[in-house]
Amino acid sequence: MKKNYNMYEFTYYNPNEYYSKTNKIKNSLIVIIIVLTLVALLVYQIFFRKDKQITTVSSVVTLELEEQKKMEEERKEEEARLEAERIEQERIQKEEEERKAREAKLPKLTNEGIQNIENIYHSEEKRVFLTFDDGPSNVTHQILDTLKENDIKATFFVLGCNVKIFPETTKRIYDDGHFIANHGYTHVYSSIYSSKEAVLDEFNRCNDAVKQVLGEPEYNSHLFRFPGGLPGGKYADLKKEAKQLLNENGIVNIDWNALSGDAEKQHPTPEYLMERIRTTSEGKNSVVCLMHDAAAKKTTADTLQEIINYYKEQGYVFKSFYDIIK
Repeated sequence: MKKNYNMYEFTYYNPNEYYSKTNKIKNSLIVIIIVLTLVALLVYQIFFRKDKQITTVSSVVTLELEEQKKMEEERKEEEARLEAERIEQERIQKEEEERKAREAKLPKLTNEGIQNIENIYHSEEKRVFLTFDDGPSNVTHQILDTLKENDIKATFFVLGCNVKIFPETTKRIYDDGHFIANHGYTHVYSSIYSSKEAVLDEFNRCNDAVKQVLGEPEYNSHLFRFPGGLPGGKYADLKKEAKQLLNENGIVNIDWNALSGDAEKQHPTPEYLMERIRTTSEGKNSVVCLMHDAAAKKTTADTLQEIINYYKEQGYVFKSFYDIIK
């Protein structure tokens, strides 16, 4: 074999041996690079990709939590809206019920009511209308207590001047379900009966006082009781003219056909009141009983339970003018 010489070093070398070493080195480097690359990829997968995956998962979880929170807020808002609607509907319903209840207590004079007044003393049913004039006063509450204990509704012919003095008592009369009728404002005959227009003015002034105290601007009892009664006396002719004027203004009047006599004496005894009740009510199916709840009529308040017992024993049912006017 022919030997090769390096022209620079003049050293003999074997080309196959040289290239074999070179390839080994190259191959080793490649292997090392590949291994390092794999290690780098592995490290990347382990650390960087994992962090990315964690970040991605965390983002998804965060989005889900935010979505759930949003849905919960929307649910609460919807519940709050529905609750507000329910409360508003209840308020409207309550106001409507209160309005209807108020309207139901406002007297309304109809043709039927006028006929009922004209026929007040005629009834197949035994009935009694307990009526109280000249109040309210400091004895009215005792009368109201007795009526409440017996579940009886009565009619109070109030004076406007006393309504102003006893507004809370007036309101209690109304709130307890009794009928508030009109007895004028002053109870001063010379003033009331100075003219037929004066009678109407007395009615209107009393009615205005009642409206103000009750807080019912539409209240009108349409029912008047002439102080001293309609018939007789020196003002008899003027009363007839006033009655016509009242009728023209949608106002009817009522007197009585039985009484307790509590205005006949300054200090009547309970026995006297009961005797007058019995004698004036006897033989009558429809009784309109006159009593008073003025300040001086304490005996009437004290005797009321006995009066009620008497009418119950005689088989009477108790009525108020709500049963007549409406």
